[in-house]
Order: sequence, then C-alpha cells, then structure tokens
Amino acid sequence: MTQRTMAWRVYLLNYVVALSVCVVIGQVTYSIREEIAVGSLIGNVASDFDLDPQRLNAGKARIYGTDYVELNRGRGDIVIKERIDREALCGQTTPCAFDFQIILENPMQFYSINVEITDINDNAPCFKKTELKFEISETAQVGSKYVLEKAVDDDVGLNSLQSYSLSMNENFVLNPYTIGSRANVEMILNKPLDREKRDRLSLVLTAMDGGNPQLSGTIQIVVAVLDANDNAPICSQREYKSNVKEIATKGTVIARISASDADEGPHGFIQYSISNMPKGAVDLFEIDKDSGDFILLGQLDYEKYNNYEIDILASDVGGNKDVCKLIITVLDINDNPPTINIMSASSTVSEDAEPGTVLSMINVQDPDSNENGNVHCSHDYHDYFKILPTSKHFLKLVTDSTLDREAMSDYNITVTCSDEGVPSLSSSVTLSLKISDVNDNAPVFERSSYEAYIVENNTPGLSIFTIKATDADWNQNCRVSYILEDSSVNGVPVSSYVSVSADSGVVHAVRSFDYEQIKDFHFHIKAQDGGSPPLSSNVTVKIQIQDQNDNPPQVLYPVQTGGSVVAEMVPRSADVGYLVTKVVAVDVDSGQNAWLSYKLQKATDRAALFEVGLQNGEIRTIRQVTDKDAVKQRLTVIVEDNGQPSRSATVIVNVAVADSFPEVLSEFTDFSHDKEYNENLTFYLVLALAVVSFLFITCLVVIISVKIYRWRQSRILYHSNLPVIPYYPPRYSDTLGTGNLPHVYNYEVCRTSDSRKSDKFGRDGSQNVLILDRSSTGTMQRIVSSINTDQFSVYRCELRQKPLHHSLVYLS
Repeated sequence: MTQRTMAWRVYLLNYVVALSVCVVIGQVTYSIREEIAVGSLIGNVASDFDLDPQRLNAGKARIYGTDYVELNRGRGDIVIKERIDREALCGQTTPCAFDFQIILENPMQFYSINVEITDINDNAPCFKKTELKFEISETAQVGSKYVLEKAVDDDVGLNSLQSYSLSMNENFVLNPYTIGSRANVEMILNKPLDREKRDRLSLVLTAMDGGNPQLSGTIQIVVAVLDANDNAPICSQREYKSNVKEIATKGTVIARISASDADEGPHGFIQYSISNMPKGAVDLFEIDKDSGDFILLGQLDYEKYNNYEIDILASDVGGNKDVCKLIITVLDINDNPPTINIMSASSTVSEDAEPGTVLSMINVQDPDSNENGNVHCSHDYHDYFKILPTSKHFLKLVTDSTLDREAMSDYNITVTCSDEGVPSLSSSVTLSLKISDVNDNAPVFERSSYEAYIVENNTPGLSIFTIKATDADWNQNCRVSYILEDSSVNGVPVSSYVSVSADSGVVHAVRSFDYEQIKDFHFHIKAQDGGSPPLSSNVTVKIQIQDQNDNPPQVLYPVQTGGSVVAEMVPRSADVGYLVTKVVAVDVDSGQNAWLSYKLQKATDRAALFEVGLQNGEIRTIRQVTDKDAVKQRLTVIVEDNGQPSRSATVIVNVAVADSFPEVLSEFTDFSHDKEYNENLTFYLVLALAVVSFLFITCLVVIISVKIYRWRQSRILYHSNLPVIPYYPPRYSDTLGTGNLPHVYNYEVCRTSDSRKSDKFGRDGSQNVLILDRSSTGTMQRIVSSINTDQFSVYRCELRQKPLHHSLVYLS
C-alpha cells in the first residue's frame, strides 16, 4: 500500500468522524423489578454516560420512546414515572425489557438505554373455571387418565406454576407431565369406582407456584360415576404443528385433530373441544366438535402474537378424555409501512446557518421482520439538505449548502421511507422549515396620524379607538408593542388623560372629560417591535371632546335682585309691538345644545298683553294698553336649550304699565301682596260674567279660540325642522316712536358655532331707575345708574346695540 493511498484513507476516516460529531452514541442496560414504587431510582445517566449535569439542563435533555420513566435533569437520575407490570408489558416473553433514548440539543445527541424487568411473584395460579365435572363409568379400568384443566400463572420462572396437589381420596391420584414447554396434569384412577357405594365424588385440585411466599389456586372437581364405558379416547398425535400466514382469511382450516376410541356404538363417538385458550386467542379460533377441524375466525397479526399453543380435548360420551396440543406459528408478510417519528425538529433556521446544521432527528420503525422491516429513507431538495444515518432506526436531517432567504423563505421537506418488502411499502412526513431574517424593518402605522372623538362626561376606562401598526419582519421581530410617549396637556401629564394597551393598541380614557374645560388635545404613541435591537416609529393622535347638554341656560338680563323689585315701565300709549325689554341668556354648551328658545309661562293679567320672541327673547306688547290693564304686571319667562334632554331656566320680569313715576310708586308700594289679590279678583270677575250672560260666554269662547289659534301657530313655528337663526338689525326703534326715555341697550347674540372666543356682555348708556323702599315715606329719588356685568365665557357671541324706550323701576 502506497503512502498516498494510506493518507487518503485517513482523510476519509476523519471526514466520517466529523460528520458524526454532533451526535454522541452510547448505550447502557439497567435491571429492575416489576411493580417497584413510582419515583424509585433506576440509574444515573450523568455518571453512566460521563455527562456533566449542567449539560443535561443546557441541552434540554428529555426521554423519547417510553412513558414509564422520567429524567431528573438536575441530578441526571432516571426514576420510575408509572407502575410497570411485567405481565402486561411482555406476557410470557423472557427476558422482558424495553428501550428508550435520551435526547439532547445544541448540539443534538442521544443515548440508548435498555431496562430489563425482572419478575416478582405477584400472580397466583388460577383456573378459568370454578368447577370441573367428570362422568366416569364404574367399569373404568385402574390407570384410566382424566385430563384436568391447567391453571394459568402469568409469572415466569420459579414464580410460575410449579406443581399440583389433589385433595385426599382413595380413588384418584395426580400425574403431572409436560408437553413441549407447558406443564399439564391429569388425574389417574387408582382404585375402581363402585357406583353402588358412592355415585359422586367431590375433589379439590390445588395449583401452586414456586415463589416466596408461595401462591396457589384451586378448582372443584366433581366426579359422577356412570356405568359401562370403559375406554378413553386416544389422540393420534400428542402434538400438532401448523404454520399459517397472517393474511389468512376467516374460515381457513388450520389443522385437523383426530382421536380414536376402542369402544363401539355411542361410547366410541368422540367430540373435540378447546381446553385452554391462551391470551390473544379468545374469539380467534374454534374447533368443529365432530370433525376436529381447527378453524380461523378472526384476523391474525404477526406483530401482536406470532405463535399460539392450544390444548384440545378429545372426549367420548362416557366422559373419557384425551388431550393433545396444537402449536400455531404465524408467518409474517409485509403488511406494515414504516412509521416515521420526528424526535426533534427545528422549525426555523437562520439564513446564515453553516452547512451541516442539524435540523431534525428522525426515528423510523417497521414492525415487520427480516427484509420486510429493512427501511431506506430519501427526501426532496437534494441541493440544500441531506439525510445521514446515526444508528439503527435513527436518522438526522442536516443542511447541505448555504441557504438564501431572498431566494426561498420557507421549505416543505418531504421525507419518504420505504421498506424492502415485495411489494414495498412506504410512509412520508413533511417538515416545514422557515428561513429567519434579521430585524431590519420598523413598525408602520396604518395612518400617518389619528383623530378620534369622545363625548364629554364619559366613564373612566372607556375605550376610545384602536391604533394599528404592522411590521414586515418575522416572529419576535414583528411583535409590536405600543407605548404612550411622555408629554403634557395644559401642564398635566398626558398619562392622566389617556392610556394605551401595549398589546392591542386600544386607547382608553383615564378620566372623565369636560368639554367646557378642554376641547381637544394631542399626544404621541410609539410602536416598538421585539427585535434586538428594537426598532420603532411614532404617530400623532388627536382627541376631540364632543359637547353634551350638561349645562342649563344662564340668564344674564334681567338681573334677579334679592331685596328690590325691578320693573320695566310701559306707557299706556304704547302701540302694538312695543318693545318692553329683552331677556338675555347664554348656554356654555355648544352646537344645538346652546340654541335657546323663550316662552312666556305666566303673566299677571289673564288677557295677555305681552308676548316673548321665541328665538330672540324680546318682550313686546301684542295689543293696545287699556284702562283695565293693571299697572303691575308679572311675567314668568322660561328659557330652554335644544339639547336632548333639554335644560331650562326661569326668569321673572316685572312690568309697570304707567305714564309717570308717581303712578308707578302708588301701585308698587306693595306689589307682592297685591299679586295674589288681583289674581283672585280676576277669577271671580270671570266667573260672575259667565253666570250673568250666555252671550258673554259665547264671546269668551270666540276669544279663547283665537288665542288657541295664535298659540298653535307659534308652536308650529317653534317645532319646525327649519333652522331658526335669530337676526337682529343693528338698531331697534319703536314703530311709532313712542316712549319718552330713549336709551341704548347693549346685548349679546349667542350663536351655535364652536368658537372658543369669549366676548363681554354689558349695558351702556344711562337709564332711568326708580328705587322705592317700602319702609320710606314715599319720597321719590331719581337715580341714574348703569348695569355692567363681568366678563363671561360664551362661544361666538356678537355684541349688538339697539335703542330701547323704557324705564326701570326698582322697588324695595
């Protein structure tokens, strides 16, 4: 061998070792008793495989292949997780063992462990029947054999069935024997029976195992003594063998059992029956009692049971029996496709992963035997991945070249495993693999800015609206969190106004807003992804507060004084439409909540002399003043806004119908006391007039009808859907220029826009005011005064002027 050839072989050997460096192979065998307590220690893999316990935690060590045990990563102990029953696990198979693997990651490694289960004496021998009956002729010869039912003991070895004993009697003895590997027992007639002395015997058969302590089971044997039949059947073979494929169909005759009986006539007629049916064979076979044909009733499965040993009885009419054994061997066929189990798989790999990176550990099993169980695996995407065997039944899928996410962002890798049977069977599994990217995209909001509306007097915690940002990156890099940027609104931190849900982006109101205090504000929200380092973007959010009708109208004029009675003077010569005064009111709400309407609720005179403008609040005369009209007039005006529900305020206007101050003084000296008297007097006059004349009643009805008609006309105008916008010309003057006290009256017209400006309301110009003190002697003082009100905040109020011909009288 040349030096060059030797170097080449060394290179190949190093290459093979390098491919397997990511998986360390090891195997250890433990032996435990069945039924040991849960939590019992089996072994320590850290010491047995020379592993650092920290490696078990770092590699996320886990057990694959069994549920009976679990791993303590901290110490490396393997302990019992579930109770292990050897009989349930292996049946009669010895030795009994199970395998499992320990898987580690980063790098991927696995270790194989074999656990052998030793038997304990936890099963007593038992009989399937509680009573066994025999009918034996009294002519039976000494030495006649009677096959007894075998006891079943699921234990193995010394713990299994070892011996039988028969209760004391003078006619029968036991004769244990074996057929193949199974222990059988028969009862031999040791002394002839005498039906005339005793026609029925009752015996007890006891089966005992060899365990410590020894366990046993019993069956009652009842012998009925008959006459005549003195020959027992004899099987032609002590043991029958038959091979049958697992695909044999129902009704297949597996074997034919035959026996002979030296007796003649009905005593020589033989019937066949199954004496002992092993586990897994119940309802699977039957025997024709007359012909002895052993017939298949179900479907065989080599992978569950590959052989059966069945005892068959040949019985004559007299109760004589012989037993033979039928051994059935099941032949395997290729009827199971390979089973593919993904032990560990990476769903994501970085596009810069090195070739040879382990993506998945695969376990492949085929329960068939020989070439039917030999499996080969292949896959697609041969240019990027490959499959490498690690040990029997285990494979690993690794990268074979550099991956490019821009060329392909994900792969669906189909792994196909086929066996060598004829015809070949195969199974496939698809592994989904995503190529991860770096965090190079910041979150992007759906809008460049947001604007939302909320009605004032809201409930704290109310959800206002939701913002949404998306990130083009993957997984954690595209997980967006929302953060409220620090800022202030009117010197108060914005966090005391609103909050934002970090996960959903829902913006909540922290407090209840008041439109009259704040009408809008804005703030910034940051969307930040979960990458490392994180990327973020900001968006501006503006919140508009919407008005709610939560403020009643406020009457600015006339001013309601506490100790004095203020009266507006109307000359008796005033024409229809004479402007008496104007009720001025404002509403700090906005929109239609600030649209005000005025109506007259109550007047001193029942024959109405005045009316109030629905929209402008002007009080004017609606007829000529007569001598019957009282000097003192008291009007109650209701001011209502247009909100839903509406709010209102009430103002009382005192009017003096007189041409001079002395007349007013004489009438208003006790205004409040005369009011009730005048109202009662009017009522009695109307009642008297109604009694005096039917004609007067008719006239009254006509008058009332006219007033109702006018009232309905005014209501129709008020309830009309057409917008009513009061318009006031720059100057007002009485139609005929009546009145001898011209003055200028300044007032504000409040509109329904959302202006935030606040104007002043005032009254300029001198006015004649009469103030009478009830405790004085009646001396009249003429005082010129002006009324000025403080500034108040209203929305879009215009200052108007108009001439007003009237006088004010103050009565104390």
